[in-house]
Amino acid sequence: MNNQHTRLFIDQLGRKIELHIPPSRIISLVPSQTELLFHLGLANEVVGITKFCVHPENWFHTKTRIGGTKQLHIEKIRALHPDLILANKEENEQSQIEQLMQEFPVWISDVHTLSDALEMIYWVGEITQRRRSAEHIIKQIKAGFDQLEEWAQPIIQQQIRVAYLIWYRPWMVAASDTFIDDMLHRCGFVNAFGELSRYPQITENMWREAQPDIVLLSSEPFPFQPKHQAALQAILPHAKMIFVDGEMFSWYGSRLLQSPAYFQQVIQKISQL
Repeated sequence: MNNQHTRLFIDQLGRKIELHIPPSRIISLVPSQTELLFHLGLANEVVGITKFCVHPENWFHTKTRIGGTKQLHIEKIRALHPDLILANKEENEQSQIEQLMQEFPVWISDVHTLSDALEMIYWVGEITQRRRSAEHIIKQIKAGFDQLEEWAQPIIQQQIRVAYLIWYRPWMVAASDTFIDDMLHRCGFVNAFGELSRYPQITENMWREAQPDIVLLSSEPFPFQPKHQAALQAILPHAKMIFVDGEMFSWYGSRLLQSPAYFQQVIQKISQL
């Protein structure tokens, strides 16, 4: 006998979605939200993920992959008959998501801050009837960031200007109105490009004008290597450069359980430079 019932939800774009609860065939179009579904205990319910959903590793090898976050295979998604698709405003292409909306229930997250991330985790837990698990994850994340706040105090006093690199040719950074920017502030850093918005391209002149104390070279979406560090060091001879784990700064699901401890390591490393 089917125990599903229909319920109305509102996603983070303010859209109303009618869902059969609990969903039994879930497709995740967002790597960080895929990892969250794993931590919520939804191994049987998740039927499709993207080729970038590398955590957990066994899902990457066993779940049906439905393309990349911005290049979805609509026919593969149709063949899976999902009763819930989890998407994200920034990570997925609007035209493809709108196409999917015509056929399936799509819940869209829009995450710019830690608060947005915790709200997303709560509602994904509520929708999948894993509310207690979601609340436990949220509680642990909050405790970790409370501890990080203490670690960040000496950094705040130093007013360390940091640039967070996400792309090469052209150079691109995470500026204001991004989740990465919120993470930088929680570490106590001043975003050297905080007066700009989203993910601007940075010219050599802009680098020289900004004069960041520290440049963080991320592992994703572009995998920075020592040769890229050398190219930037020629422009910014006095800046210190550190390679960082991009997942810790940009994944806004259950990866946040690990982020505060990782940020403490980054803070410690910078303090020793």
